[in-house]
Amino acid sequence: MTAATGLKRLAIAVAAVVAAAFVTLVALSFLISAAAVRDAVQAEIHAVTGLDPMLGDDVSLSLFPSGTVRFRNVLLGNDRTVEPAVAADELTARLRYFPLLAGRIEIADVTLVRPIINVTFSTTGQTNWSGLIVSLAHALEPNPERTASFSEIGIQDGTVVVHDDGKNATERLEGVNFQVAWPSISRSFGANGRFTWNNEPVEASLTLSDFLAALTGDRSGVKLRITSAPLNVAFDGAATDQPTLKLDGTLDVESPSLRDALHWTGKSKVPFGGFGRFALRAQSDIGGGMASLSNVNVELDDNSAEGALTLATDGHRLVQGTLAADALDLTPYVSGVRLLARDENNWDRLPIALNGFDDFNLDLRLSAASIKIGDAQLGRTAVAATMHDGKLDLTVGESQAFGGTAKGTLGIASAENGVAVTSNMQFIDVDLENCLGQIFGVHKVQGRGNLAFRLDGTGNSVMAVTHALNGTAMLNAQSGALTGIDVEQLLRRLERRPLSGNGDFRQGRTPFDQLAVNLKVENGLVSVDDMHIVGPSVKLAVGGQASVPSRDLDLKGVATLVSTSSAEEFDLPFVVQGPWNDPIMLPDPQSLIRRSGAAAPLLNAAKGYNASDAVRSVIDQLLAAPTAPAGTTPAAAPATPAAAAPATAKTAQ
Repeated sequence: MTAATGLKRLAIAVAAVVAAAFVTLVALSFLISAAAVRDAVQAEIHAVTGLDPMLGDDVSLSLFPSGTVRFRNVLLGNDRTVEPAVAADELTARLRYFPLLAGRIEIADVTLVRPIINVTFSTTGQTNWSGLIVSLAHALEPNPERTASFSEIGIQDGTVVVHDDGKNATERLEGVNFQVAWPSISRSFGANGRFTWNNEPVEASLTLSDFLAALTGDRSGVKLRITSAPLNVAFDGAATDQPTLKLDGTLDVESPSLRDALHWTGKSKVPFGGFGRFALRAQSDIGGGMASLSNVNVELDDNSAEGALTLATDGHRLVQGTLAADALDLTPYVSGVRLLARDENNWDRLPIALNGFDDFNLDLRLSAASIKIGDAQLGRTAVAATMHDGKLDLTVGESQAFGGTAKGTLGIASAENGVAVTSNMQFIDVDLENCLGQIFGVHKVQGRGNLAFRLDGTGNSVMAVTHALNGTAMLNAQSGALTGIDVEQLLRRLERRPLSGNGDFRQGRTPFDQLAVNLKVENGLVSVDDMHIVGPSVKLAVGGQASVPSRDLDLKGVATLVSTSSAEEFDLPFVVQGPWNDPIMLPDPQSLIRRSGAAAPLLNAAKGYNASDAVRSVIDQLLAAPTAPAGTTPAAAPATPAAAAPATAKTAQ
């Protein structure tokens, strides 16, 4: 027999087998009833999953190109009195080919098309899946008489509805497309696929090393991955359900914007600025509605810290813990707090919104070797932040600030008419030019000293808060100077010639040995109860008022020239007016006129004397030649009266 003849006979045999199989399938399509197919599929699904599917009578069987049976309007669940756990428009079971030729129906895999999967949590924590889980666990128990069956379940275009009766909250996952590796042979369980939540596509995968142990509450390895544009989550550890659900392992969370991630989850809206890139890695212990995180390494807005955190996962929304960092830049978070308007001359009038304060609780201890806030650089700082009932309190235990130390409390809370702001701060032995400049925008005081203030106010904007500001403030300084004015030079010039002119006095500096200021604030109006400055050459005593809303000064005081050649000290009343970042100091004009003997007739004129004669007398005295000292030769007088006439006429002009 030649090789060609052998190949020809082999081809004939194969064709005969295919023809026989075809004939067999055609015959089976007529011999197998829909009821038999339904019963066989139902029995196998129950044997593998423990569930009792309601398949109905709407059955279609297709043997070409592969054996497939389809059921429409399928329900899965053991309790028919409640809403079914799974309701699918269609269940498709792909049949094994060779068992089908032998007249047996065995399922290769199952696909649920457009299913709605309902998960309902009661007020006691039980779910409508509790009985199903027991059935699943029983079906997965070792059984030597049971042969291997299908191990894949597909979900196509499904919807998962999770409802919590206790919170009356519902979440929906749309477009669920998953492939489930059922542990018919091995002990592991795997599921991976994608779904849409809050209009964002999400890729997810779950692996359980021992599915039966997980269902019965015993310890099982768990790997979970959730990937989306707003947030990525990975967990690698173990889980147990004795006596309650507990998970422990490594937790990794990453987000390009924590603000967007929180907004996407619908849990919190954070106020002000910042909350951008976020990353967290920690050893986690999750259970009982709490997540305890140890060996925490967290990054937020290019800031990194280490420590321990506790998160409430049962709806109380609490973050508690301790973190330490080498350096922190808090500028992004205060960048959203705008104190001044765009013109930088007035307080901001835009409404203040404290989003997220009402549904979030915080108890955090934070320490850092250095902290940057805008242009201010602080040294080692310890801060405690607490948030409760919509109120945020910051307690500064001790901070190396402005070359000295700072401590106190700051608070902000929601109020009926906007926000309520409180502050009680102390700055000890600080650089006053830097401190006052950074806090109040005042750059006129140099030196070191102590600053303390207790202020509070309410309003819907920064401008409104300044109108309702109340409290006290105190400033003590030593060995410094007032910049922008040289009081000593001004007093000496006016002592010699009181009417020497009215030039701009906002130049130079006035050194002092001691400065003391005590202020009282009521409804945005500052009363200067006591302000005195003592220097080596001058003394100043000041009183009056200042307006916080309009940011201007209206002060009166007396400047005294301590070192003078005259027998009496030279006192000069003055006023300080204008914006507090650039005020002007003006001497009292009446006092200058009184000190000027030449101008005394002007005062008499104001009291009723002939005004024209008084003015002429003043002009004559101002233009008169100075009296020559005794023993000197007087200057030569004009030769003739006529020679003086032109000069007098010119002066009159």
